[in-house]
Amino acid sequence: MKTHKLLSATFMVLALTFGTAALAQKPITVGGAPMYASKNIIENAVNSKDHTTLVAAVKAADLVETLSGKGPFTVFAPTNAAFEKLPKGTVETLLKPENKKKLQSVLTYHVVAGKMNASDIAKAIKAGNGKAVLTTVQGGKLTAWMDGDKLVLTDEKGGRSVVTIADVNQSNGVIHVVDAVLMHQ
Repeated sequence: MKTHKLLSATFMVLALTFGTAALAQKPITVGGAPMYASKNIIENAVNSKDHTTLVAAVKAADLVETLSGKGPFTVFAPTNAAFEKLPKGTVETLLKPENKKKLQSVLTYHVVAGKMNASDIAKAIKAGNGKAVLTTVQGGKLTAWMDGDKLVLTDEKGGRSVVTIADVNQSNGVIHVVDAVLMHQ
């Protein structure tokens, strides 16, 4: 009987310890701001100093409501530095009201329906013998593959983007920060 009580007490201590540790986990920081799993993609993205261009583009494309929705979504989120790699004037041109449809197309090419953490993508890559083809919300294809320990995406134009921060969980999906803008046309 004493052994049973001792085991029960030990399990309770372990459960409390690990339960408390899980609750105390710090959120991933992106662009100097904590990204909370209890907030949606937009609620978190607006706080990242590294994603001000992306947030401005999402607003200009009228996609705030969509990306605040239930989802789930997997978003490959280009940083400001990624947008700066585009030819001079590209971002300014895309942000013009008359280019809204093209901007929507570019942005939704960075979104996959459903939640795919890095481990899910890695399983798909393994199942695909080294490559996984992801269909975007825009309808285009991204090819995911590994370059050593780096998760890489290749767009339809042959452009390459590396995931720099993976698995930033959101209430309506997951964000993977990428270092280049993906293009389909």
